[in-house]
Order: sequence, then C-alpha cells, then structure tokens
Amino acid sequence: MAGAVALGGAALAAVPASAATATPGAGPRTTPRTTTRPGTAEEALRELAAGNRRWRTFRERHPDETPAVRQSLTAGQQPFALVLGCIDSRVPPELVLDQGLGDLMTVRSAGEVLDEAVLGSVAYGVLELDIPLVVVLGHQSCGAVKAAVQADLTGGRLPRHIQYLADQINPYIDRTKDGDARVDSTIDAHIRAVRSRLAAEPDLAAKISAGELAVVGARYELTTQLVHRIA
Repeated sequence: MAGAVALGGAALAAVPASAATATPGAGPRTTPRTTTRPGTAEEALRELAAGNRRWRTFRERHPDETPAVRQSLTAGQQPFALVLGCIDSRVPPELVLDQGLGDLMTVRSAGEVLDEAVLGSVAYGVLELDIPLVVVLGHQSCGAVKAAVQADLTGGRLPRHIQYLADQINPYIDRTKDGDARVDSTIDAHIRAVRSRLAAEPDLAAKISAGELAVVGARYELTTQLVHRIA
C-alpha cells in the first residue's frame, strides 16, 4: 500500500495553476492521441493529469474517437487506467480527464461505494486486462456523502437501497467538524477508505507488491475542475 500511495505522488496535482484562465473553446476537437499509450501506473498518472489540465483550460482533445480507433476497438481493448467514480452527472471520468474510447475502464457507484459487483468489476480490469492504475475518484459536494451525514445527524432512515449507501459511508463521517466542513472532510476520508480497501484485496495487493499496479485516491473539484490526489 505504501508503494501505491507514493507512486506519482503529485502527478494529478502537478498542473499549472496559471492555465486556469484559458479561453473557452480555444482548443481543437477530436484529435488523435499524440503520445505513446501509457504502459505503467506512473505514465498513466501523467496522462490523466495532462488530460485534466486540458479539460479545465477548455482545450479538450477528445482523443481516440476517430473512425480508425473505433474500428480497431472491435478487435479488443487495452485501457490504461481504471477509474472508480461516483454516479454524479457532473463528473464523467472520460470528460474531466479528457480521454477517449478504449482509454479508461470506468466503474461508477454513488459515493464510490463498494459492493461485490464493484469489487468484481475492478478486479476484472486489473486481473484480466492488466490495467496498471486504479483511481478512486471522489468529488466536491458528493450527494451520497451529504445524505449519509444528514442521516447520521438526524437519526432518520433513508429509502432502503439509499440507506445501504449511507451505511457504507457512515464509519468515515468526520464528527469533529460541522456543517459543510463535515461533508467535505468525510468525502476525503471515504476516498481514502475505499482506496485502502481496494489495495488490501488479496489479488490486487499481490499486483501492488509486484510493482504491477498502483491504487490511488483523487478528488474532482466542481468549482475549479481540478483533479488532485488525496494522500
């Protein structure tokens, strides 16, 4: 786990703040990938950081959507990263990281909550497709976390299936803070918890020990569109 956390420690945060003032619509649309496809976790982190920089400076390339790429993907897929994210409609991984067809395997559940289906989906990407990087991507103002915090405060019960989500998030609620700060801190705590649980799964842990996999936590800020690492 220590190796997974340390690898590329600042990669998703190392994007120039000065780029945030770029003009919307300044960049090209649907261009081919200009760099070698990432083959390691560190390379994948760099590519995701570059993609997020393009997204938040309105210079998206929408790579790997050409007719040639679409045709090539009929023969198989080789995604270079797996993103476990929230279902929130404002945080689609392929867009906020500016990646295209065949680049990312995405698994989404409210609040990035884990269950057997989610665990199996992540394991499939790592074990069957040899994906070298798993990113647990939480986000600012997560509705699932807000619901869990509110239910904890009031003692109320949510609809049955939504209560399941709250029950999974509840152990990580930061009760040392109040209001929005409690929600914000809980979002980070839950990202860390999900990342740690994934990294502790025996099959994934073996890959991490062999240097073939990194599992990292990250967060998307709705206000700035920045994706940054959660240590």
